[in-house]
Amino acid sequence: MLVGASSWSARSLVHDSQWYPRRSMKAAQRISYYTDRFPIVELDATYRFPPTPDVARQWVERTPAGFLIDIQAWTLLTGSATLPDSLWEDLRVEVRPELRDRRRLYLGHLSHDGRGEAWRRFRHAIQPLVDAGRLGAVILRYPHWLRPGDTGRALMAEARRRLPGLHLAVELRNHHWLEEGERESTLAFLEEEDLAFVCVDSTHGPAVVATTTDLAVVRLLGRNPGDWEEADVPLDERFAYRYSAEELGAWAVTVGQLAGAADEVHVLFANTYRDFAVGNAAQLAELVGAGGPCPR
Repeated sequence: MLVGASSWSARSLVHDSQWYPRRSMKAAQRISYYTDRFPIVELDATYRFPPTPDVARQWVERTPAGFLIDIQAWTLLTGSATLPDSLWEDLRVEVRPELRDRRRLYLGHLSHDGRGEAWRRFRHAIQPLVDAGRLGAVILRYPHWLRPGDTGRALMAEARRRLPGLHLAVELRNHHWLEEGERESTLAFLEEEDLAFVCVDSTHGPAVVATTTDLAVVRLLGRNPGDWEEADVPLDERFAYRYSAEELGAWAVTVGQLAGAADEVHVLFANTYRDFAVGNAAQLAELVGAGGPCPR
């Protein structure tokens, strides 16, 4: 059971909390401080922009052996709306000419060759993590508008085909995938494709708890009410929720159950407001007996 936070560099954590001893700490110092306390982190910077091999190598150099990094897949690869500037400049010619001036880019806007090259470059960029044994899982967050059907299943199957040999974890933001009558077939599909199911705790309802591979993943987003898909809601406010001792106690039981069904459990606190995520992660780690950093 590995428990950590969904960022070691969130603005609110660095500037609005006193978790780090000094606000003047350099990035490498903050990473070292974090890895002294947790064995895993989720990095979401890769959600909007794909990483580069140099950045991945820096993550390797600044973390101890045994430490794991779960990274979010770039939005383009999950069919989500993507910033056009996040596409490599030389690949922009692979976007259909009539769509090049759009404010949002989608995977279907690329040619067949461009689509394949985008996947290849993403895999190449994270290879330093793979080679060093630092990559925990690639978390594929599918868009809220993606309903159950062949389109979604094809996207997930493509991810498995393009990223062989890696732990892939699927977060389904459209609730229809997990409703009665659809849930069983959804989980069966993930199991067939060797895709880990991500259990999500949020304000949208109780988490569906299940395992589909030997890796179980839990992401705790907080339970603030509101429509968090609205673009004008400040990002920090979406996650300004601190889990209570009672809520963490309930999750400790659930995590223990997941550990009985999977070889490895990753629990990631994404309530990255001030020190809420790192504080809750430390509390839960103590409850489940999974505290402490990786051995250096």
